[in-house]
Amino acid sequence: MNSIKFLDLQKINAQYAAQLKQVAADVIDSGWFLMGKQLDNFETNLAEFNGVKHAIGVANGLDALRLILKAYIDLGVMKEGDEVIVPANTYIASLLAISDNKLVPVLVEPNQKTFNIDFDLIERSITSKTKAIMVVHLYGQVCWDEKLEILAKKHNLKIIEDNAQAIGAEYKGTKTGNLGDAAGFSFYPGKNLGALGDAGAVTTNDDALAEQVRALGNYGSKQKYVNEFQGLNSRLDEIQAGFLDVKLKYIDTENQYRRQIAERYLTEITNPLIQLPFPINSNVKVGENKEHSWHLFVVRTQDRNRLQKYLAENDIQTLIHYPIPPNKQLAYAVMNHLDFPVTNDIHNEVLSLPISPVLANEEVTKVIEAINLFSI
Repeated sequence: MNSIKFLDLQKINAQYAAQLKQVAADVIDSGWFLMGKQLDNFETNLAEFNGVKHAIGVANGLDALRLILKAYIDLGVMKEGDEVIVPANTYIASLLAISDNKLVPVLVEPNQKTFNIDFDLIERSITSKTKAIMVVHLYGQVCWDEKLEILAKKHNLKIIEDNAQAIGAEYKGTKTGNLGDAAGFSFYPGKNLGALGDAGAVTTNDDALAEQVRALGNYGSKQKYVNEFQGLNSRLDEIQAGFLDVKLKYIDTENQYRRQIAERYLTEITNPLIQLPFPINSNVKVGENKEHSWHLFVVRTQDRNRLQKYLAENDIQTLIHYPIPPNKQLAYAVMNHLDFPVTNDIHNEVLSLPISPVLANEEVTKVIEAINLFSI
């Protein structure tokens, strides 16, 4: 057996190569490369897929979150210096979107089991300046609860979903990206729905917010050469929109295959040195539980580096998501003094195993067997 890649993007995209090449040819022949029918089609289909009124294509996932917050500022919902609560163990993009808008990220520890923000810790961080909670569906697991809804209503807070990793996941039949007030999507090539370059989207049911986001992403313009706002250039181009529209048709099937792999990992990895992820809604069989899209399958172990080296020696590629928490990054030196013990443990112990729609059964078996033989 050849070495097992963490994520074989060539193999994933090869499945749809003929359709992708046709899209590229259609766009080239049309001579229309921005804000055309490919984007219209994808936005319509993404909105329908997610059950929302509006989907707006943007340049990338970070811009999706930046534009949501910028739009709320323009609409008078937030102002410079206001606070946004965000999980301490998220990818740094979540924080960048907040601070780029001169808002203040307030970090809250995650739940040890789910890796998502601990709902029981949020309220103690709410102040008179708090205007939103940014929930991150980390690794593809839904981050939602009635406690969150009650808290947001009580304190009049917006809930913004960082849905970069969870497209197609559901909470009680409602998809992520349609749970909060607005959501940002990333279609980075390695995501479950991946473009062949950078791409992103915003979804919302708020008409005013959607209109503002769309204008802000187009230089602050609703009409060509008429600039009402100080906007950005953050547009999803025709080729990437067309590619994503092709792949969107298969996302549910691919997510379901990921769930089946996750079920094998969860039931067949028995090494006591390995802490397995904890899928919520444990009353539902893992392979049928849609509350997790399994963008990543993340295990924990106290000797993470040794496990990664051991798996590499067995031709199994793994990645670390993420080695350094945001508050320990030089970019956020002002936060370096803050201590988040749960976050620190997670960042020191997590390792992501191969999981993808093209991972063969025998490859899954090899990963399981190798991990079960791992010892210190």
